[in-house]
Amino acid sequence: MTSPDAATATPAVGGGPTPVEDAPPHGLGASLAPADAHAKAAGTFPYAADLWAEGLLWAAILRSPHPHARIVSIDTAPAAEMPGVRAVVTHEDVPGDASHGRTAGDRKVCDRPVFAKDVVRHHGEPIAAVAADHPDTARLAAAAIAVEYEVLEPVTDPEKAFEAEPLHPDGNLIRHIPLRYGDPDITGDVVVEGLYRIGRQDPAPIGAEAGLAVPRPDGGVEIYTASTDPHADRDLAAACFGLEPERVKVVVTGVPGAMGDREDAGMQLPLGLLALRTGCPVKLAATREESFLGHAHRHPTLLRYRHHADSEGRLVKVEAQILLDAGAYADSSADSLAAAVAFAAGPYVVPHAFVEGWAVRTNNPPSGHVRGEGAMQVCAAYEGQMDKLAAKLGIDPVELRLRNVMATGDLLPTGQTVTCPAPVAELLQAVRDAELPPLPKDAPEEEWLLPGGPEGAGEPGAVRRGVGYALGMVHMLGAEGADEVSTATVKVNGGEATVICAAVETGQGFSTLARQIVQEVLGVEEVHVASVDTDQPPAGPACHGRHTWVSGGAVERAAKMVRTQLLQPLAHKFGMSTELLTIADGKITSYDGVLSTTVAETLDGKELWATAQCRPHPTEPLDDTGQGDAFVGLAFAAVRAVVDVDIELGSVRVVEMAVAQDVGRVLNPRQLASRIEAGVTQGMGAALTENLRTSRGVVRRPDLTGYALPTALDAPDIRIVKLVEERDVVAPFGAKAASAVPVVTSPAAVAAAVRAATGRPVNRLPIRPQAAVALPQR
Repeated sequence: MTSPDAATATPAVGGGPTPVEDAPPHGLGASLAPADAHAKAAGTFPYAADLWAEGLLWAAILRSPHPHARIVSIDTAPAAEMPGVRAVVTHEDVPGDASHGRTAGDRKVCDRPVFAKDVVRHHGEPIAAVAADHPDTARLAAAAIAVEYEVLEPVTDPEKAFEAEPLHPDGNLIRHIPLRYGDPDITGDVVVEGLYRIGRQDPAPIGAEAGLAVPRPDGGVEIYTASTDPHADRDLAAACFGLEPERVKVVVTGVPGAMGDREDAGMQLPLGLLALRTGCPVKLAATREESFLGHAHRHPTLLRYRHHADSEGRLVKVEAQILLDAGAYADSSADSLAAAVAFAAGPYVVPHAFVEGWAVRTNNPPSGHVRGEGAMQVCAAYEGQMDKLAAKLGIDPVELRLRNVMATGDLLPTGQTVTCPAPVAELLQAVRDAELPPLPKDAPEEEWLLPGGPEGAGEPGAVRRGVGYALGMVHMLGAEGADEVSTATVKVNGGEATVICAAVETGQGFSTLARQIVQEVLGVEEVHVASVDTDQPPAGPACHGRHTWVSGGAVERAAKMVRTQLLQPLAHKFGMSTELLTIADGKITSYDGVLSTTVAETLDGKELWATAQCRPHPTEPLDDTGQGDAFVGLAFAAVRAVVDVDIELGSVRVVEMAVAQDVGRVLNPRQLASRIEAGVTQGMGAALTENLRTSRGVVRRPDLTGYALPTALDAPDIRIVKLVEERDVVAPFGAKAASAVPVVTSPAAVAAAVRAATGRPVNRLPIRPQAAVALPQR
């Protein structure tokens, strides 16, 4: 990429990375294309919505129109009596109880029932489900179910949740983290305060949820769906169905986009119940409205900050209050809060920090894991504070940051030492020194380049340019004692290799990485990755760069074990160590050239295989004062945003995003560039357009016209100006997570650029037009 030692040169979005001549053709460091790339581009790749089975029935779900109501009665007779209807299920038909406790891996609280029983807690909560012989019949039957509600006053303000009547048997407070670090009485020469609000970003996968449930002869069920954590989904389903986990199988289909926890359990579980009830395969393909109402969103967050600094701009103390709106159910809110509190001061050295963090239940739509959860919200706030400090002290915003950035060996406010590479200053200097895009007056005037586009009524004379900077950080893998382990098997037979691992390919590139690892270790070019199901050992959820680290590490270890099996007989025969033998392009050669043979000849028809696990070093929960070694590793990024703002209309156009990122090691240059570009674009959406709006808990316009995703025309030029390849010695291959940190950092950079252009504080995301209208000159 554009760093001197990167393996490729990366142009702006619209072109692809161009491999240099000495880039390897395969193995680690190559821009190996995904095996399914052609099928996806041609539209022939199968997703859950494409599945079919003999005797198929169709499902539909009745959802609550109210955010908070007591269910007085449910009459399913009108639906059950309709011709073609095969089954109707409600809470009375759920044999097990999956609404309490935690899922496998202790990652998410399962406090959400399959169907609302006595009380509805959010708009769109499932009430009942229907199976019928035609999708239209199923939808009509679901609409015919008569539900009598006693509408209750919804709790939609998270600040009022503390005093409100409990919305759930577990109460309204999900978690409280009081972080205490340093001297509470110390003050700085300069103090700035800020109040920030972050909206409800939706993952908005390009393909809505879908699934197929097929009953088994043993009384169990198989669920075909785009799960990102199949073993946890299996265990949850088994608890719900009252079955042993061995009698429930989850088969992962193609994943049409995943920026967090992909699937809605409120869809999978009714499907399984209907298949068990009818003895027939049952399919459901959610509408876009159902998708918006069902799955988890990014936590809307309210943040209050007070930063103290000395007269030279060095941070003295950070005080913060962080309130996460979890919606109706807990889900992964405790984990999101831990990230928000731990990273509340950002990638800066802060000798004293005092943070109060809360996650509370409301009657708003449910929140959960979305890429960069917790870290993204606080990044927008602490970077806003750094801009305020710079303005108050009259110091350049980049210089102020450089005086405070952390490095390896520094401490987080949680007391954890940063042991991984932390080249934060190098990243910030790289984006600062990158050439700025030309001003509009230096380029031909084109209407579509104006903020608001050709129909936006913008005037060139009202356009102001702004440049803003932001630094962000995320943690890799799970946190606070999560058991991060993955298992993989590698088989070699006849010059071909197969990888078996339950790590789900969500678009992050694990399947391609697994092929590259085996190519690198075994020199076998033809590598296949088996499809994922729960008959395989668990690999955990697809989030926080887990599969690059633990699943990739497991694949590498298994491949090395196979390598040893392959080479040991030859080494013994020729009286040399296996370390003196190399495998490349399907050939085995000795260091002196005496031995030269092929992998296929050495195998001689035998199949070699090995299974291995990878488990990183353990972490610990944050204690009662927010202290503890809670994270396995950290990743950092710097982003410079350049925007044009129509200061009369408040419309914003992002001209360019320059990114410098701490990646550890580039494993696949083209794939890495695409992950960074996608993360930046998602972050830009959070900054400017994406907000799932509600009115008293009711979702307004849950579709892709009411929810404004960035399009190709909105995407700016994205320049990767530097990739710092300082390997993390405890990570397999030394690589770091790549997708989340640009999502975290980009919204703060866009907000900083709009501040620079308008002089407005910009303390709310997404940025509303009235916040981008310039202050009048005095």
